[in-house]
Amino acid sequence: MTPPRRPSSRSVASPGGGTDAPRLDPLDPQGLVDMGADLLGPRDHRELERFVDADLADRDLEGSSFSECVFEAPRLDGARLRGTRIVESVVSDSFAPELSSARATWRDVRVERPRWGSAELFDASWQSVRIVGGKIDYLNLRGARLTDVVLEGCVVGELDLQGAEALRVAFVDCRVGTLDLTGASLAHTDLRTTDLDRVDGLDGLRGATIDHLQLASMAGVFATHLGVVVD
Repeated sequence: MTPPRRPSSRSVASPGGGTDAPRLDPLDPQGLVDMGADLLGPRDHRELERFVDADLADRDLEGSSFSECVFEAPRLDGARLRGTRIVESVVSDSFAPELSSARATWRDVRVERPRWGSAELFDASWQSVRIVGGKIDYLNLRGARLTDVVLEGCVVGELDLQGAEALRVAFVDCRVGTLDLTGASLAHTDLRTTDLDRVDGLDGLRGATIDHLQLASMAGVFATHLGVVVD
């Protein structure tokens, strides 16, 4: 996919147009202790630790909790992260052809430059989460609860938000191949600077804000959806 073609000069903190912006606080964990990842296991609890180049491939970390931690360039392919809890933490340059983290809780989390193939994050709870840059082939957030979330400069092949609830979510200068909003519930969701190749579940767009270019590009889809003949 090509990079997004429409740069934005708008601040995430001031989207305008009557759409409330996500509420995010600066995140910079301090006083961290460098640790190895060899002893990490299921239902573990870690605080104020930094993990560099951690190879967590195929590791069982279900039910684990990480608070005020930093992960730099972790390998997560096949890691079992179901039900994990990540709070006030930063994850940068993560790599996972297959990421499995259903029903996880993320609060005050920044994810930088992820390289994910199939990311199964359904039924997740995200609050105050920012994803910056990177490329995700398939992001499954079905049934997720998203509050104060920003995706910025991301390329996503397919974003599945079926049945998701989104409040104050902004997509800033992203490129999304297919956006599935079937059964989704959106409020104050800003899509205006994102290129959308295809939108499924048009009824789910209720509560979103789009720009005039997006409206024009989707005019035919809207007409078909409404049963309007354009001659």
